[in-house]
This record gives sequence, structure tokens and C-alpha cells, in this order.
Amino acid sequence: MDNFATDIKKYLEKIFGNTIDEASERQIYQALMVITRDRLAEKRFESNKKLKESQQKRVYYMSMEFLVGKTLRNNLYNLGYEDEIKHFLAKHGFSLERIYNIEPDPGLGNGGLGRLASCYMDALTSNDYPIMGFSILYEFGIFKQVISDGWQQEYPDNWLDLGRYGLLYRNDEEIEVKFYGNTKEEWSSEGLHIRYEDYTAIKAEPYDLFISGYDSDTVNVLRLWKSKATGGFNMKLFEKGEYSKSLESEAIAESISKLLYPADDNDNGKALRIKQQYFFTSASLQQIVKNHYDTYMTLDNFAEKVVIHINDTHPSMCIPELMRILMDEYEYSWDKAWSITTKTFAYTNHTIMAEALEKWSVDLFQPILPRIYTIIREINNRFCKWCNDIGAAGELDEMSIIHNNVIRMANLCIVSSYSVNGVSMLHTEILKKDTFKSFNRIYPGKFINVTNGIAHRRWLGQANPELTRYLNKLLGVDFIKDLSSIDKLLEYQDDKAVLEDLENIKNIKKLQLAEYIKSSTAIKVDTNSIFDVQIKRLHEYKRQLLNALHIIYLYRMIKFNGLKPYPRTFIFSAKASSGYVMAKNIIKLICSISEIIEADPIVREYIKVVFLEDYRVSLAEKIIPAANVSEQISQAGKEASGTGNMKLMLNGAVTLGTMDGANVEIHNAVGQDNIFIFGLSSEEVEELFKNDYRAIDYYNNNQDIKETIDFMRTLDNGHTNFNYIADYLVSTDPYMCLADFESYKNTQKIVEDTYQDKGKWNKMSLVNIAKSGIFSADRATKEYVEKIWKIEKIK
Repeated sequence: MDNFATDIKKYLEKIFGNTIDEASERQIYQALMVITRDRLAEKRFESNKKLKESQQKRVYYMSMEFLVGKTLRNNLYNLGYEDEIKHFLAKHGFSLERIYNIEPDPGLGNGGLGRLASCYMDALTSNDYPIMGFSILYEFGIFKQVISDGWQQEYPDNWLDLGRYGLLYRNDEEIEVKFYGNTKEEWSSEGLHIRYEDYTAIKAEPYDLFISGYDSDTVNVLRLWKSKATGGFNMKLFEKGEYSKSLESEAIAESISKLLYPADDNDNGKALRIKQQYFFTSASLQQIVKNHYDTYMTLDNFAEKVVIHINDTHPSMCIPELMRILMDEYEYSWDKAWSITTKTFAYTNHTIMAEALEKWSVDLFQPILPRIYTIIREINNRFCKWCNDIGAAGELDEMSIIHNNVIRMANLCIVSSYSVNGVSMLHTEILKKDTFKSFNRIYPGKFINVTNGIAHRRWLGQANPELTRYLNKLLGVDFIKDLSSIDKLLEYQDDKAVLEDLENIKNIKKLQLAEYIKSSTAIKVDTNSIFDVQIKRLHEYKRQLLNALHIIYLYRMIKFNGLKPYPRTFIFSAKASSGYVMAKNIIKLICSISEIIEADPIVREYIKVVFLEDYRVSLAEKIIPAANVSEQISQAGKEASGTGNMKLMLNGAVTLGTMDGANVEIHNAVGQDNIFIFGLSSEEVEELFKNDYRAIDYYNNNQDIKETIDFMRTLDNGHTNFNYIADYLVSTDPYMCLADFESYKNTQKIVEDTYQDKGKWNKMSLVNIAKSGIFSADRATKEYVEKIWKIEKIK
């Protein structure tokens, strides 16, 4: 630590010409970021040295997003420096907490997919496994959300201005990625050679973000690619009058690493997504193959030493790209290249929703990636022939990779990978029995389950230090190193003193959140109220709308029927995709309800609604420890797993949810008495759908539903009305909010009644904490290691 303090002082003197007592908080922040990064780089060298000596198998994890969260606290915590640096800075008048607040959330991800990838990187590193992540260095990430008059507004999130200090630029490993152009086949006595002509080349600049492990000497790397034009401005084309073409390379490069998930409701947006996906997969595969060849001087053993894991379909172009590299650059035959490829890739499916299973029009895809398209086409031709040979031709409408001039990327992943996994027990069974049933029949044993897990060191150890300290003292076990040992807490489920202590800690976190709510929204909330939390991406299947309907029901009952419920604070936070009109309207509805309640002295005594803008990891870290109720109310069968449910459970919130995703496994872990389950099962949803679900019948036959929706039409705060949503619910309601409303309403009343029995509620909360061990990312990644990857710890 003395060296760290010395390094801080030297950095300030060298870079800013300041002593530590003259420095600003901003300068201290930069010094801490750079010195921590350099310390991790030194440790990474030692990890790499061991890997080179052992020549052991390693995993490369491909994901379009990594929602890493702030890195400085995480790294200092993992390295064991946090307390000493806090003390050192305090001696010089600085607050480490204020320094932490300077760091922006890295704009590298959006939702559960990206957070899962980061949790897995953290867990694998903490357990000394060799893994390297690959993605794009997004300049502006997804977007910064601002709520203006209840409407979501999107602004660039310029996180790199302050976030760049954690990145190390590796200009020695730049890669060229090629788009457009055409391919020429040349046959010679040595076989087929592919020549690529008239292409547009983009440079991929590599930046490394170091991933530290808790109580571990291992450091892994997240490699992030930034796009850059290779030649920049083409003066000769410009002089010929071809002004647009003279800037083509620069324009393409400028767009690729600008934003995460550009809107894809038009062909230009779709084309940009194709370019983004190929850009990062091509750069990554070229780097992986080159490093492997430099080490072994052969690619024959590639699949023995390398696992490439595809996190959802976004990185699926890894597959034809590896085929291209093996055949075009290393002169492997198709059969040999295919053998290597199909032994290298593993694929995680994250959705059963048709719109989320990526598909690309051949007419759009082929001109952008002509060689990649010919390889996909040939994979499809050979697969279709094989299906014919085994008598599965009748199922090719469902299984072919190219169908009706559309490329189906999930099918490409299944055909080309040696393992396909779902992310919860229910999700995997739906994949096998429904979504991909034909594939499951022809590939017996290929589909397996690995239920998601979370990085408890961040979501408990860092987000809730008060609870962490208390449990450390109470249990006397290192549950931060091994979360399974937290089940020792069950021994105290009837200990009144312990239950009261847990309640007091929860109240501390509620008070902290209430202060944040007041400072950010000007709404004052009652910390004695039930903190009812729904935080996740805004999507209709997640049913924030069902939650809002219930709040409208309560508002009407309080306002006109004299209902006096136990006070409750409904807390929402979510981003809607920029082109998702209904999701934006739901945000507006929630914000309008909040505004109307806040203006009503009768209703606001009992309920309040808060929408916290710009949902991100650091905001989740404030909300989750304060939650009493965890709303996990997606339509059954639609949520693959969820991980917010696990984070909330870990911090003592009690789940209110459908039997969907990992809620099923939470239910199995805590038992029926420690969770609130409502609504239709996935089988019942499917049956109702087959029998032509009619939302209007629920409106006509249920007085509470009718009066609630009719009342929604009257909600008008002078700017807008909600007839659009009311009409949509009554006429369509694709996610069956109305079918589940009565059950949800009744279960919410049970939640209210149970909360008022503090002894019972605190015991339920304790059981949830104690049973959270199976949802650790350590457990999940161990299953990946043993079931799929077959790798060993760094020797």
C-alpha cells in the first residue's frame, strides 16, 4: 500500500505538477484509475506467463455487450486496497466515495445479457480460469436517458471522456476487417483459392479493459475494438468528383463503434448492425487464430486448445468467419475446416421470442459480406442434404439456415456448435420441447441447461457493505469467496434479534435510496412504506404495464372508495429502445401516474410512484439493497431467466412473480411460503393462446378491470391521455395483462398483509438471503467449465 500511495503522489507530480494536497478530486480520480490499471496490467503479465508455459485450453467469450459497471471500486475491492486507500485519502482531505462518483458507467452494455457476461468474467477470474472477452468499444454506448415531461429523451452518453483511463490501447494488435467488394474463385493444381477485390477495409483498434478477481492473482482481459478508417480521405476519388466514395471508408468506420444497438426498424439500421457484428467477430477471430498459430505453428489442434462461446446470436458470424480464415488464409479443405469449427463453438440462447431470434435478409446481407454469405449458404446446403439423408427433410422449413431468402442466425449457431444451452430450467425445456424441438430430435444431447448466476461480490459485497459486514460477523464464514456458505444464515431464522438487525439494515438502505430519490426527482418518499421495485429493460413482455394497471386500480380505490392500504412506494427504472413506441408510452403512463398522485393529498398519503431515469449498474446498486418487494411479473414462458430477481433476492427482497424463468428455481429454493407466486403458468398461457385469447372478455366480465381501464382513459395531466394504451389492452393485450390482473391484484393484497407482520416478513427476507447461494455466478460458471468448456484453472 505504501507503494500505491507513493505512486499516487508521483503521478500527480508528473502529470499535473501538483502535490496531493494541491490536487483536485478529478486529478485524484485520474491517478487512481491509471495506477490501478497499471497494477492490473502487471498482474496480467504474470497470468499470461503461466498460460504460455502451461499451453492450456482457454475460453474466448463473444458478446455484443458487457455491462461492466463502474470499475474503480470493483478493482480496489477485489485487490484488497479499498480500506487503506480510503484511509490514505482521508488523511489528505479526500473522500474515496466522492472519487468513485466521478467515474461514469462504461457505455458497453444495456441489459441482462451484458450484465451476465460481466458477472461471468468476474466469477471466472476470481476462480482463476483463463477467459478473454471480446466486444466493441462503443463511443456513446446505448444512450443517456432523460425524462422530460414524462417522455423518454435519448442523448449521447459520452462516457469515454472520463472512462478512458481504465483502458489500455494495444496498437501492436490492430486488425483489418473487410466489407463489400466481390470474391473471385481461382482453381489451380493446389486447389481453390479465393481472391477478395474492391472491398472497403476498416481498421479495428484494440483496447484492453482488465478484469480483476476477488482474492486472486489472476487478471483476465476484455478486448474492445474501435473502428477506424484505414486510409481516411481518398484524394484521387475526390478529384474525380466521386465525393461520397472518397469518404466511404471513413463514414463506415465512424458509424460502427458509435452506438450500441442502433435502431433496426429500417434497412440502414439493419445494415449497420450487420457491420457491427461482423466487425467485432472478424477482428476477434483473426486475433485468436493468429495468436494460436504463433504459439503452436499449426491450427490442427485449434479445437483442443480453444473454446469460443457465443453469447446470444449477435456474435454468430464468428462461425463463418472462422471457416473463412481456415480455408482462405490457411488453405484448409472445407471438411477439415468444418470439423475444427464444429468442435470449437458453444452457444447460449437467451430468448424464445421470435422477434429476438436474429434474422437477416439475403438481399441486405450478401452485398455487405459477400464471402461470409457464400460460406453460410454452403453450410446450409450441406446441412439440408444431411437432413435429407437422415429423413428429416420434412422439418427443414423450421431448421434450414436460409429460408424464404432470410438467414436465421440462431439456426446457424445450433447447426455449427457442439453445445447449445438455455439459461434456466424452464427456458431450456421450452427450447427443447417447442422453439427448437426438431433440432433437439436430430441432435440428441446437444441442448443442456445452465441457469444464470450473478456476481455476488459486486451485488452484495460492494452494493450493500452494511449487510456484508453484519453477515461476516454473524456467520464467521467467507461467503464473499464462496456464496454457498451463506446458507448458514438459516440457523438464525427464528432469532428475533437477528431478524430485527436485518430489518434495521434494510431501513438504512431505504433511507439512502430515499435521499437519492428526493435529490433526483424532488419526490419525498416514506421509508416506512413498502419499497416495491421493478427495474429492468422496458419491454411489454416484462409487463411494467400490469404493475401500472394495479397502481391505477389502487388510486381509484383510495380516491373514490375509501381504501386505506398500507403505504407503498412503487419504484421503476428502465430504458426503452429508442424506436419502441409502446415502451415509451408506458414510461409516459408511469410518469403521469406519479405526477397525478403527487398532486393529490389524499392518495399520496398511501401510494407514491417514482421513475428513476437513466437505469444503469450504479443506479441498480442503490435500488436493489433497499427493495422490499422484487417485481418479476413477466408473462410466463417469455423471460428466459432474469438476473435482477437473483440480485434482489440476495439483498433480502421477497419475490412477487410468475412461474417464469429463474423465478421457478427461486421458488424451488425458498419454498412456497417465502415467495409470492401469481398468474398463469407457461402451459396455461400456451393453451389460452391456442384457444384465441380475447382480452375484451376480461374487460367485459371483470368489474375491477373494466373500471380500472375506463379510469385510465380519464387520466389526463393536461398534456396527454392514455386512450391508446387502454384500446391496446382491450383489443390486443398480447402479453395477457388482463388475464393475470385478478390474480396479481389479489396477490398484491397478500403482500401488503404479510408485510405488516414484521416478524414473518423479516423471516421470509432472511430465507431469501440464505438460499441465494445457488444463484452465484461462481456456480454457473463452474457448470460451464464442467459441462461445456472442459477447461482447467490457470496452473
